[in-house]
Amino acid sequence: MIFSKIPYERPNIEELGGSLAKLAEAVKNAKTAKEVRELHKEFTVLYKNVYTLNALAYIRHSLDIKDEFYDKENDFFDQTGPIMQKYSLEFYKEMVASPHRKELTEELGELWFVNAELALKGFDEKIIEEMQKENALSSKYDKLIASASLDFDGKKNNLSQLRAYMLSANRDTRKAAYSKRTEFFVENEKELDDIFDEMVKLRDSMAKKLGYKDFVELGYVWMKRNSYDAATVKRFRDQVKKTLVPFLAKVHEQRGKDLNVDKLKFFDEDIYYQSGNPTPKGTPEEMFKAGQKMYDELSAETKEFFEYMQKNELFDVLAREGKSGGGYCHFLPNYGSPFVFANFNGTSEDVDVLTHECGHALSAYLSRNMEIVENMNYTMDIAEIHSMSMEFFTDDWMEMFFKEDTDKFLKMQLTASLAFIPYGCMVDEFQHIIYENPDLSPTERKAAWQKLEKEYKPHLDYDGDPFFGKGGHWQRQSHIYERPFYYIDYCLAQTCAIQYKIWMEENKDAAWKSYIDLMKKAGTRRFSDLVAEAGLKSPFESGCIENLVKGVEELMR
Repeated sequence: MIFSKIPYERPNIEELGGSLAKLAEAVKNAKTAKEVRELHKEFTVLYKNVYTLNALAYIRHSLDIKDEFYDKENDFFDQTGPIMQKYSLEFYKEMVASPHRKELTEELGELWFVNAELALKGFDEKIIEEMQKENALSSKYDKLIASASLDFDGKKNNLSQLRAYMLSANRDTRKAAYSKRTEFFVENEKELDDIFDEMVKLRDSMAKKLGYKDFVELGYVWMKRNSYDAATVKRFRDQVKKTLVPFLAKVHEQRGKDLNVDKLKFFDEDIYYQSGNPTPKGTPEEMFKAGQKMYDELSAETKEFFEYMQKNELFDVLAREGKSGGGYCHFLPNYGSPFVFANFNGTSEDVDVLTHECGHALSAYLSRNMEIVENMNYTMDIAEIHSMSMEFFTDDWMEMFFKEDTDKFLKMQLTASLAFIPYGCMVDEFQHIIYENPDLSPTERKAAWQKLEKEYKPHLDYDGDPFFGKGGHWQRQSHIYERPFYYIDYCLAQTCAIQYKIWMEENKDAAWKSYIDLMKKAGTRRFSDLVAEAGLKSPFESGCIENLVKGVEELMR
């Protein structure tokens, strides 16, 4: 169904709760595993209905945060989401405790129960009020960032639109655009600090109410970490510090020479060529036409998928006033439809929408008919392999977007992908520090960020910026506010995606087959098992980063 025609009606929470309570009681009293399985199918229908309505409300709210109707619906789900979670988990509790569990495991899989038990460990109705407050604070942060209306170049710009000027070939323009962004963050610094301070205290309180030492432990449960722990992640970050940071120091030094500047400044951070980064040629309409050709030729699966997305108007990518910032892919399970949201700004990031976000969307499309609904819900580390790898698998078609600048784009893409990993690790380590020390003041948090910048990105020079130069950079990273402990998933996935890049240079057909098979498995395996089955090296394996650097050096020659 065309997205704009999909009907929306606010779900009746009391009715839903009653239905789920009956299902839970029926599972408890079921005489056979077959009966339980049929009850799970009924649960699936209810789950998909509510998830679809929630996704619709979220998407339509982000398309226009000034729309009063969907603003209220977003508030509704902020309030009722934890209550719906309570009802669902009462059902899962009976499934986990079922005397027929052994037989059910044969059909649903062991991982189904591992993940169900994790979900139960991360919830108790005594934290519902705090979860509601946390949801409201996330929405408040999102609205604050989306409210930016900045006078620049004779017009009003939101932060996504300002990004194009921040990537300008003209260094003075870049510097001015960065300064304009700083004005917004300086003006809203207190509110940003207050929102996050309250979030940290809420999360710490919830963790301790559930019996955890701190929110780090609870955050790992919420992120469904079912194959590694915080100590394993630290070993990965240590690899990055030891091997990748020194390698990138040389890359940044060369980048400064290429840009012909005495010293790289923070407004040079994303610039790779003195003449400016390559930008896509053509209008958004022409880009989507090129995207269709690209996916037509890539594989039968991608051809069908992209035609479906276009036919059902499942893209909204043009930046406009009142639209939330950033980009994402969401899913509407009742219609088997992914939805891609973005803010085109005339930079190479627009092409990333057609690759990165379409990687997410393709994986959702390929798993849309899975009978066991929970298997469609893979962890974020897996999801980001789908998206980041697609950026590389589409490289052979980049000439349609970048024309004579294609080689420059491909070099920039590979370098930027590797350079991202230390930043992502820094975000992760910062969150560990914050939640292990929940009483830090806003000033102390910013000092902690500055210390980490010296370890992960020692080349950074903020040129005296009054906000970002004082440890405020993390406050523009929405994941830190809205999705704690998500960000390391990008780093783990990037190490896998770059492995695919190296592999496809040797045997693209084999790499593509591995990638599609990985997508089709969706959430039926743990991250560690999926990576091994795909023929990739685990990011946690000793020497992984060292081998990755060697592989990239070969590609850069």
